[in-house]
Amino acid sequence: MIALPRIAPAEVAQATANDGYFNRVRREIEPLLPRQATQVLEVGCGAGATLHWLRASGRALHTTGIEIAPRAAEIARTRVDHLLLGPVETQLEGLAPASFDLLLCLDVLEHLVDPWRVLRALREKLKPGAMVIVSLPNVRHHQVLMPLLWRGQWRYQEAGLLDRTHLRFFGRHSARELLQQAGLDIRAERSTGHRPGDGDFWKNLLTLGALSDFFTWQFLLSATRTDTTVGGTQ
Repeated sequence: MIALPRIAPAEVAQATANDGYFNRVRREIEPLLPRQATQVLEVGCGAGATLHWLRASGRALHTTGIEIAPRAAEIARTRVDHLLLGPVETQLEGLAPASFDLLLCLDVLEHLVDPWRVLRALREKLKPGAMVIVSLPNVRHHQVLMPLLWRGQWRYQEAGLLDRTHLRFFGRHSARELLQQAGLDIRAERSTGHRPGDGDFWKNLLTLGALSDFFTWQFLLSATRTDTTVGGTQ
């Protein structure tokens, strides 16, 4: 059992489940999804909106969610087939080994004390060849780097790249390494801007892609469970 707890500030644990933070359907993962998954697990499922979408669209036959915020979990219970309330580190023993063929970790691993260890443990809950989809915010984005370089500012915010509940930070290479050290074979990778029309696409185009990471808000990675022995540390 993993002993390190996920830190959940009171304002997050007590947040209203109807807040967009918990209730957003993550449709940007659609290009990475398999045609159908029998058993889907989402870590940090919020109010269950994404799992409900997968179930309703026929992409998932059975859904399991893990959520730490009680109010969000109350709604999730009405939307998913099975809901576990609490930090992921304390809920892993309740999941059968090799039982899921799709794992979603969408903007959740950066909130954990030891995401490397947690992802390795989650791998053991996957069937051979199962798919994993992970999204991670990009700490190399210009909104983080420019204030740090020019003004020496690293100011935490209520949400976004410097969300005050983020405990770990990732760039493109460290995001890939996070999955690889867990015994996952990366199959596809997508980068997204902050929001449609924010101008980052054109800035990236003008630099011919040389500075693409400076305008990437988050990384979306899909991977599969390999049969190799998991090794290595963070």
